[in-house]
Amino acid sequence: MTIELNFTMDRGPLNLDITLSVPATGVTAVLGPSGSGKTTLLRVISGLEKARSGTVEVCGIYWQNDRFHLPTHRRLVGYVSQDDTLFPHLSVEKNLLFGFRRTPAPQQTICFEQVVQLLEMKPLLSRRPGTLSGGEKRRVALGRALLASPRLLLMDEPLTGLDRRNKSEILSYLDVLFKDLHVPVFYVSHDTDEVARIAETLVLLERGKVLGSGPVAEMLARSDLPLIHESDAEALLKAVIVRHEQEHSLTVLEIAGGTLQVPLQPSKPGEHVRVRITARDVSLTLSHQLDTSILNILQGVVLDVLEEGSSQAMVRLNISGAVILSRVTRKSVQSLGLKPGAKVYAQIKGVAVLA
Repeated sequence: MTIELNFTMDRGPLNLDITLSVPATGVTAVLGPSGSGKTTLLRVISGLEKARSGTVEVCGIYWQNDRFHLPTHRRLVGYVSQDDTLFPHLSVEKNLLFGFRRTPAPQQTICFEQVVQLLEMKPLLSRRPGTLSGGEKRRVALGRALLASPRLLLMDEPLTGLDRRNKSEILSYLDVLFKDLHVPVFYVSHDTDEVARIAETLVLLERGKVLGSGPVAEMLARSDLPLIHESDAEALLKAVIVRHEQEHSLTVLEIAGGTLQVPLQPSKPGEHVRVRITARDVSLTLSHQLDTSILNILQGVVLDVLEEGSSQAMVRLNISGAVILSRVTRKSVQSLGLKPGAKVYAQIKGVAVLA
């Protein structure tokens, strides 16, 4: 099942011209700078705005075509924006039940107790929104949207305005929710770290057009997209927890091409996790170094070398089928003779690997 978008729309100085096909499962992240059309894209999907022409098709059902526009309330979408939009005069419990009680019983796929438990909201149920922290308000807004049993959940930069601790906390809840509830999600963000942590599919939007879309790991490492040249460019790898070394507070992960040692993780051996490796934390050598403090050394082959300004370059490496990135100086490229096909060793600090 897929979500097929093929429409045009005029929005002031911005003209959207969208052609997109993504899976109707998991999390599809929409990434792009401010003014690229991310919010307008969600509003067209939800039916809050009507595209000038074209189609919106979800799992084989048209929500819009050139003769038909399905009203928002019949699309059964949940919408979570960066503004909490909670009812201030109602308790948390009544806010949560607002959408739940308006959903016919045969259409209810998510139960109240399940959402309260997953989002750890039981201590909040009797409180009013005005007494909640920013992170607590976002959890309530998310829970209310989910309790409407949506066919599709739309999230428009839901972590905007939260500090680092609250962002990390909400992302942890999202990890659990998306795995347990199986609701397809469109997640709008301008933060690559958020996207790398939770998304399966990534759509890159710029000036109202789709620059590219596909599996998030492939998109982050594509040489023809601007993401690879950002200061925090990173690669995303799949890994399995092998064991924990409690005496050193380390976790050993198995990835394509070898193992990685990272700071101690809460996951259990055998569980699958994602590993994010930033390009600035990968150095390259021509031989396997032994007298080094760096724990992680992987052998790979240079795919290509992309110039970045007058002094730096981005090197893409094939590590047993996975792609990682290394940002080095152009002087290093010359002195090491880095070119496509060259065999190198990637050195990655354990403290720099984000699992």
